[in-house]
Amino acid sequence: MSIIRQIIILFGRLIYGREYIRGKYFNKNSIGARWILQCWFWQKIMRYNSDANWPVSHRVQVSNAKNIIFDPDDMQIFHTFGSYFQAFSAKIIIGKGTWIAPNVGLITANHDFEDLTRHAEGKDIIIGEKCWIGMNSVILPGVVLGPNTIVGAGSIVTKSFPEGNCVIAGNPAKLIKLIRKSGDDNDYKE
Repeated sequence: MSIIRQIIILFGRLIYGREYIRGKYFNKNSIGARWILQCWFWQKIMRYNSDANWPVSHRVQVSNAKNIIFDPDDMQIFHTFGSYFQAFSAKIIIGKGTWIAPNVGLITANHDFEDLTRHAEGKDIIIGEKCWIGMNSVILPGVVLGPNTIVGAGSIVTKSFPEGNCVIAGNPAKLIKLIRKSGDDNDYKE
């Protein structure tokens, strides 16, 4: 690891939560140091996504970061563009190894139908391990997705698929196909 990269990583551990500035994106030849430099100005100076204690791209919107739980090895989910993580009064829990494409919305609370200036009570969103949320998809309050769930691009997920191992798509999202695991090699087959 070059001395410059080491200094940037050390700087990142001072301005962000130390628990987040570790793992595969902050090892040698990784992009974590670049994320620290790119996000530092927007988060710490311009105060955009400033409540997040980890590097978040200014092209992503995070609301109430303390309610977002994820594995630091999956930091890439906060470095695409256009994604929206709204965790006002409920949690967003993202399982290890999950990928979230650009322009995805995870919304824990809708507006109150009787008073649109307020939000209804929030409901947790739980996304299992090794899921893939396709571009321009929206996950609505209370949705639980089991492990290995693939959400097709442009889908609106209004109900839970807790069993996982499936492909869902559409508006509203429905089951397209099941994915069955074959042996210990982690290959998946239709």
